[in-house]
Amino acid sequence: MFFIGIDAAKDKHDCSVLSSEDGTLDNFTFTNSREGFTNFLEQIQKLCGNSKTKVGLESTGHYSANLLSFLNAQGFEVVVFNPLSVSRQRAAASLRRTKTDKNDSRYIAQMLMAANSLPYQKQSYHISALKSLTRARFRLVKEIQPLKNRYRRLIHIVFPELQGFFCKIDLPAVLNLLQVFPTAKDIANANIVTLTNILSKASHGRFKRDRAEKLKALAKTSIGIHNIGDAIELKLTAQRIQFMDTQKDQFDNEIKSVMLDLNSPITSVPGIGFTLGAIILAELGDRNFATPAKMLAFAGCEPSTYQSGNYTAARTPMVKHGSRYLRNALFLAAKAARLHSPSFAAYISRKKSQGKHEYVALCHAIKKLVRIIFAVLNSNTKYTEPKPCA
Repeated sequence: MFFIGIDAAKDKHDCSVLSSEDGTLDNFTFTNSREGFTNFLEQIQKLCGNSKTKVGLESTGHYSANLLSFLNAQGFEVVVFNPLSVSRQRAAASLRRTKTDKNDSRYIAQMLMAANSLPYQKQSYHISALKSLTRARFRLVKEIQPLKNRYRRLIHIVFPELQGFFCKIDLPAVLNLLQVFPTAKDIANANIVTLTNILSKASHGRFKRDRAEKLKALAKTSIGIHNIGDAIELKLTAQRIQFMDTQKDQFDNEIKSVMLDLNSPITSVPGIGFTLGAIILAELGDRNFATPAKMLAFAGCEPSTYQSGNYTAARTPMVKHGSRYLRNALFLAAKAARLHSPSFAAYISRKKSQGKHEYVALCHAIKKLVRIIFAVLNSNTKYTEPKPCA
C-alpha cells in the first residue's frame, strides 16, 4: 500500500509517496492547474501502479478546495488533517526549527501510515451551501461593524443629540435621513414637509409630522459642528451601511430558504433560529458524533486539562481548537436561550449562585445546549421545553 501526503499551497502542491512495504519515499511537485493535476495522476500511476493508495492533506481552506474535489472525483480515499496535528507532528519529529513544504508532505504521509484516520466524506449539497452562505455572511457582518463605529463617531460630531432621539441610530429612517440632511444645521433648515416624508416613508408611517417637528426643534439647539467634510463622509457611510444591510438580508433569505428545505429540528431548540441553526449545521457537517462530549470537543468548547504530579489546575481556559464560527454561534445561542427558555435561565442562575463567573456559567449553558443539539439531531425530533418543577 502507498501513502500519499500532499502539502497544498496557492500555486503548487508538494507530494510525498511512502511505501508501506519497504518504507521508500518519493517526492515530486505539481502545479495547481489542470495540467498539474494530470501530472499528479501520471506520477502516482508510475510510482504506485495498481496498488492500493491513501491520500492525506491539510485542511488549508480555499487552497486545497479544488484539489480535494479533484481527488474525490478520481476515486481516491482521502483523509483531511487538522493543520495543528501536522504542526505538532513536525515539532515532535525534530528539535530544529525547520519547516518546508516538502517536509510537511512527508509528515502527512507518515501520519497517514501511523494513524487509522477516517476518510473524508463529501458534504451534502445543503450543508455545503449553508457553509458558504453562513461564512460569507459572517465576513460581511465583520465588515459592517467598523463602518457603524465610524458612523456613530461622525454623528457625535455633527449632531450628538440624535443618538438619544431615536432608539437606534442605524434604523432605516435615520440612514435615509442622513443621506439627505447629514448635519444638525441641514435638518434645522430643512422643509418640514420634506423631512416628514423622508421619516414617514422609511419608517412605514411610524414617524409622522409631530416627530419631524420635534427633530427639527432639537436640531436648532444642537451643539453639533457643521463641517462639509464630516457631512459628506457621514452621507456616504450611511449609504454603504444601508447597501451592506441589504446584502445581509439577501444572505438571510437564502439561508432561510435552504433551512426550510432541510426542515431540521435544530430550530426548535431555544435561542436557535434559522441563521444560528444554519451556522451550527454547516460547521458540524455530516459528521456522526458518538457522544455530546465529542461534539463539544469538535467545537473547541471543552476546558483544557493541566495536571502534573500532585497538582491539578482548578481553572483552565477553553481549548478553542475547533471552528470559531461554531463557537461563536453556540455562544450567541446560549445567550439567546437564556432569554427564551425558563430552564436555561434557571440553569445559568443556578451556576452563578454557586459562585461561577458570568462567562463560566455561559460555558456551562453551552455544554447543556450541545447535549440538547446532539439529542435533537440524533433522534430527528423537535425539542420540547421541560415543565417547571412544582
